[in-house]
Amino acid sequence: MIDRYTLSKMGSIWTDEHKFSIMLRIEVLACEAMCKLGIIPKKSLEKIKKNAKFDMEEIKRLEEKTKHDVVAFINNVGQNIGPEARYLHVGLTSSDLLDTSLSVQCVEASDILLVDLNKLLLVLKSKAKKYKDTPCIARTHGVHAEPTTFGLKLAVWYDETKRNLERMEQAREVMRIGKLSGAVGTYANIDPYVEEFVCEMLGLKPANIATQIIQRDVHCQFVTTLALIGSSLNKFATEIRLLQKTEVLEVEEPFFKGQIGSSAMPHKRNPVTCERISGLSRLLRANAQAAFENISLWHERDISHSSVERVILPDSTIILNYMLHKLIPLIEGLLVYPKNMITSLSKTNGLIYSQRVLLELMKKGLTREEAYNVIQHCAMQVWQETSDFKEVLYRDRKVRKFLKPREIDACFDIKYYTRHRDLIYKRVGIK
Repeated sequence: MIDRYTLSKMGSIWTDEHKFSIMLRIEVLACEAMCKLGIIPKKSLEKIKKNAKFDMEEIKRLEEKTKHDVVAFINNVGQNIGPEARYLHVGLTSSDLLDTSLSVQCVEASDILLVDLNKLLLVLKSKAKKYKDTPCIARTHGVHAEPTTFGLKLAVWYDETKRNLERMEQAREVMRIGKLSGAVGTYANIDPYVEEFVCEMLGLKPANIATQIIQRDVHCQFVTTLALIGSSLNKFATEIRLLQKTEVLEVEEPFFKGQIGSSAMPHKRNPVTCERISGLSRLLRANAQAAFENISLWHERDISHSSVERVILPDSTIILNYMLHKLIPLIEGLLVYPKNMITSLSKTNGLIYSQRVLLELMKKGLTREEAYNVIQHCAMQVWQETSDFKEVLYRDRKVRKFLKPREIDACFDIKYYTRHRDLIYKRVGIK
């Protein structure tokens, strides 16, 4: 399901090899900081820098014995360093490595997702501009309401994606913290300078306070942000799916030469990509729930969050990356049918203009209740008789008493409903 681009870019962030490479850098930087403090001789630091490396197969072999991945990693690095390995991991605990490297991975994943979101913004902006003046029916409760434009629909998505971009930036910033404060976060066996130095070199900030771990509300905010963004994508995909229904067919997913819609029915052109996006969004929300459960741990730390995060963080970032990479070209190639939108506008025989007539009657002195009763009575005739709303209004004595035919006609001007679109576009930042 995941394409090559996603695997090579996002997927590589979550490989064990990449995680251990970050952990190795943390250990070497910690040694460098301790050298600056006079704890490690310069010659020893030079040997550590020169020989520090790891072997994935050896780590796996050692882990079979230790049952502890970080200890296996440290032992393997120590084998390569030699006697100077006595300076390795001094005053640190496993979570110092794991949490700080995890933050680096989440920041790297965020950078990819921010690029994706910016691409989506550009596509939505372009399409919103293109269909700014394309009239269509707006629906509430699935029922025809009043006219809008297809561009305004897309402008709503554009504005929501801007908010999601801001949320992703905030989530990246929240995850940009490291922790090298020892077994319970008190710096009992390590100078706080080491943490400050390592974090600065990694582009992170030291956690204000920690226990054995960085507190998991941070990670929950990150995963929840991914779920929120995914839910927006689900919203966009669901609208496309609804508009692609045969009896509507106002828009349609791109359908390529040679593509198969159904193994049984050759005529089918199904919104499969949108359905996939909707389905995957459920996983993101499920993962967010798991992240909420990770916040509460026993005392200064237990390990119940760790196994969960090894699944939900890679999966959520990869899933969202995949969803964005599917939605962006879909929006770019979206098939739009303005003629069908015009047809939809006429399906209620003019009932979509009822509020305008209501307001005109109120201007003539009727109370809202009086005017509403008159117009609803006329509207029900249209529903029951499938007659034309305007013709019913012409015939109704109560309406004729207050409105002239030309005043009724004016109520059916579609341009009245979209006359403020320039203002709306300006507000959302589409020029």
